[in-house]
Amino acid sequence: MRRRGRYPWGQTQEATMLPSGKGKRYKNSLETVGTPDSGRGRSEKKAIKLPAGGKAVNTAPVPGQTPHDESDRRTEPRSSVSDLVNSLTSEMLMLSPGSEEDEAHEGCSRENLGRIQFSVGYNFQESTLTVKIMKAQELPAKDFSGTSDPFVKIYLLPDKKHKLETKVKRKNLNPHWNETFLFEGFPYEKVVQRVLYLQVLDYDRFSRNDPIGEVSIPLNKVDLTQMQTFWKDLKPCSDGSGSRGELLLSLCYNPSANSIIVNIIKARNLKAMDIGGTSDPYVKVWLMYKDKRVEKKKTVTMKRNLNPIFNESFAFDIPTEKLRETTIIITVMDKDKLSRNDVIGKIYLSWKSGPGEVKHWKDMIARPRQPVAQWHQLKA
Repeated sequence: MRRRGRYPWGQTQEATMLPSGKGKRYKNSLETVGTPDSGRGRSEKKAIKLPAGGKAVNTAPVPGQTPHDESDRRTEPRSSVSDLVNSLTSEMLMLSPGSEEDEAHEGCSRENLGRIQFSVGYNFQESTLTVKIMKAQELPAKDFSGTSDPFVKIYLLPDKKHKLETKVKRKNLNPHWNETFLFEGFPYEKVVQRVLYLQVLDYDRFSRNDPIGEVSIPLNKVDLTQMQTFWKDLKPCSDGSGSRGELLLSLCYNPSANSIIVNIIKARNLKAMDIGGTSDPYVKVWLMYKDKRVEKKKTVTMKRNLNPIFNESFAFDIPTEKLRETTIIITVMDKDKLSRNDVIGKIYLSWKSGPGEVKHWKDMIARPRQPVAQWHQLKA
């Protein structure tokens, strides 16, 4: 069967579903579908065809249809997907969400990543699953300008290869999307074996997009007979910062030479990114001034090593008067010959980063001409 999807930037994507439903062959073509509107509160439309001969469409709301709203934000049990890299079995999909005790514990220990409003429902006559992405609130700022450029990826796990995306909302921590996706020709018995997974990301035109947070909900736990509307707090993405490893580096500021020397010393307990349970790490160092990239340097690649020792130093010219607007971004990467290199984790060093990063920056200023070393936890 054929699956067809229109995306906001005018790219049409077609897929041929194999009879078993396990494989898809994609054919991409560009065609003009009109210049998308910036999305000022207007509903958008998208379409995709699914195995039973239908398609997934992004449509405007049906007039007169009142979704069931659970925006009173009462406590709801959560579920999560351990890692997109690992396939989910149907047995895992039938597991109940996390307990309220777990949720209370998470609420105490987790930083505020904002929340997202979405709705989901199923039309039995047309065998259509509807997912509408409405809006998000109180998203964290990921850019140096103090804002983010958020968009949402939509998966029906365990299918991880094929996804749909909303438009990017520029410089907006409280974005409104109002985009609806219809998965047509999708039998109900297949729908209840899926987990709806939403990932909110910050778009970055120069590098990989930064994950903001995620929400997942097993569809067998939802009354799909009518549109159900949810507010869900975003959780750290399942490839979260806690398991990415640490990096030891030193900073040395020389005010007379107007320079900072960054020494990448070593890393430990890096996350394995390759199938063989290891990684091929290297480190990129970007010098940023305000929102602009000034200079990039990188280390050599250490093959199959989760505890690499680099001991490489890089000097950057930074006038004293520009220090407050300067950020140094340290990115640990996994080298991949066959595809794009993977980001293992990042560190942002400046006056306005996290507590550990700010401490390192201030210690560097307070101790000129002396290398100041510190371990940093890698973050998404």
